[in-house]
Amino acid sequence: MEMLLGVDFWIGLLEIVWINILLSGDNAVVIAMAARSLPPAQQRQAVIFGSSAAVVLRVVLTLVAVTLLALPWLQIAGGLLLLWIGLQLLAGEDEGEHEGPQRSGLLPAVRTILIADLVMSLDNVIAVAAAAEGNMVLLVCGLVISIPLVVFGSTLMISVMERFPIIVMLGAALIGWVGGSTVASDRVLHELVAANPWLHYVAAAIGAFFVVFVGRWRQTRQVAAR
Repeated sequence: MEMLLGVDFWIGLLEIVWINILLSGDNAVVIAMAARSLPPAQQRQAVIFGSSAAVVLRVVLTLVAVTLLALPWLQIAGGLLLLWIGLQLLAGEDEGEHEGPQRSGLLPAVRTILIADLVMSLDNVIAVAAAAEGNMVLLVCGLVISIPLVVFGSTLMISVMERFPIIVMLGAALIGWVGGSTVASDRVLHELVAANPWLHYVAAAIGAFFVVFVGRWRQTRQVAAR
């Protein structure tokens, strides 16, 4: 009880919540893009289930983050997976316009959210773990409090995407950017990127360009095939 009432606990809790506010923007974009083509009722379920499961996943990742980040090729594989997710979400925009929401469902949307969050959280959890300083009660409390923040951000993004379709393209570019950045952060490329820091931004830009360019090309082919 004394631990919960201590000043250090509340300072640490505020640090974790603030870190999650800063680092959850890209997660909110993924959740919004994955849920946007669902009916309104399922949109809410996908946002709540996806956000809650993502926070639980982040707690587990935090416990093993240092070990995971030390594994070579893991972030390269994760970054490439994120590029693929970006392409699928962008393709879903075209399918949603022409074929209706029946092509997507609640479970596929939640699955996409979890896979993307798994990849995008590898670096983020290091900051959260550092703020918690090994205090699991503090870690869990901070991440649970973050759930409504991610839910609110995702719901807001869905509304913005419905009003301004260009945001979907920007969201896909963001996912590609994070994917390229994740690839460049892998352990096997550490020395190369450390000697040439600009390569990190080049990789991120290439990822964003790849998702947008290939995604638009696939959309054009799909429309032409109809």
